[in-house]
Amino acid sequence: MGRRVGWAAAVGCYVIAAIAGMYVLADDAGLAVQVALWVVHGVLLFLGIRKFGARESSSYAALFIVVVSSLAVGVAGMAREDLTLQQRGETVVATVVGERFDPPDGRKGRHSYYTLEHEDGTGVPGPEMRTTSDLYDAGQTVTVIEDPEADLRPQTPGQADATGEVLGAAAFALAAVGSVVWMAWRGARAETATVEAVAADTARREQEERLRAALHTYQADRRGYIKMSPEEFPGLSHSRAARIAWEMGLKAEAFGNRGSWRFSEMVIEEVPHH
Repeated sequence: MGRRVGWAAAVGCYVIAAIAGMYVLADDAGLAVQVALWVVHGVLLFLGIRKFGARESSSYAALFIVVVSSLAVGVAGMAREDLTLQQRGETVVATVVGERFDPPDGRKGRHSYYTLEHEDGTGVPGPEMRTTSDLYDAGQTVTVIEDPEADLRPQTPGQADATGEVLGAAAFALAAVGSVVWMAWRGARAETATVEAVAADTARREQEERLRAALHTYQADRRGYIKMSPEEFPGLSHSRAARIAWEMGLKAEAFGNRGSWRFSEMVIEEVPHH
């Protein structure tokens, strides 16, 4: 159990490290490289999860972890821009001097884009401010956080709040780690079930041998029956005991046993022993 817990902790740490690594590489690595890295990540996860013992669902678990990990990276990337803007941005009051919309595309939502100027007539640095709906009109003033380096879009203080994205990324990362814990638990359950099944099979075989020995050595009563208590053989059914008796040339009585097992060469009603 201790080794399994240690391995689960190692795989969980690897999942977190992979999310952090892909988050760092997201801006520098191309899409093809990122896809290849996620594929390699999935293969390594599959191999690691198989060691838990729950082999039949390892591939599905690895795929799920890769998907939620990629979502965690994507949402964290969205939060990164907001956090960067909060850290180095400057809050200013700007005026909307231009407005445009995304072209119609079926039922897809259309973003609104706004060109902003400072009160002195200079443009707000960076790309146009973007919103998911038409919120402002030309000539309207709005408080925004601008990026002095002109890399990020200006956003209102409410838009730049990264709390939702951070919580979302954390939730996806937690789901990935939780899947590792779940698979480790399933593997432990499967191992326990296997051990119990082996122990039960061993006990059943021992009881079968004891029953054979008893049928061979016990003396019959005055009515010709060898009488035994079922409690001595808890792992055997009456039909299995009848089968063993049949192999030894005896039959199991099904009538009038009163809680006991009775065996004889001739019986009133024989217990089936398929």
